[in-house]
Amino acid sequence: MDLVEDASPARRRRGEELENALLDAAWAELLDGGYASFTIDAVAHRAGTSRPVVYRRWATKQELLLAAIRHSGLADRPPLPDTGTLRGDVIAMMLLANETRLATAALLSVRLGSYFEETGTALADLREVMLGGRVGAMETVVARGVERGEVDPSRLTPRIVTLPFDLFRHHALMTLKPMPLVDIEEIVDTIFLPLVRPLAP
Repeated sequence: MDLVEDASPARRRRGEELENALLDAAWAELLDGGYASFTIDAVAHRAGTSRPVVYRRWATKQELLLAAIRHSGLADRPPLPDTGTLRGDVIAMMLLANETRLATAALLSVRLGSYFEETGTALADLREVMLGGRVGAMETVVARGVERGEVDPSRLTPRIVTLPFDLFRHHALMTLKPMPLVDIEEIVDTIFLPLVRPLAP
């Protein structure tokens, strides 16, 4: 097992504690300098350890980057709201995203520009990695709406399901500000719900 000294020579980190320290250092390095200056050497130096200790866990800096993003909590999904209606659920989710995701997501889109260029990927690809095979939040609340009879499943497409948050992300990237409630309600009431509700006979 790898050992690395902390500030005190009498104490050595190992196992999960060591890995958490490395990932914390990687996340801090990414936020401070972006991907352009994100290196294994820089992460090792910030964590107070050596390059081999890092390389034994992550073979490339791209692997380390993705691990650091997962470790940061961005990949963690807060409990989904259950208001009893699709409208209420989607509005509550978007308001929660205003509070918990907006600033970091906007920052990452800037900090990861060179990563996307180097790997030929985009934010959508990063989202899939972060989901790790889980069903997305919008897919879950829309499925609830189908069960309640609020949604016609024959009208659903992947693009329609994610439409509210696609518009939310566009607003976030263009303005770097929270989306006002009136805009959230407009998206839900005049764009999204008319696309998914059962058509009148």
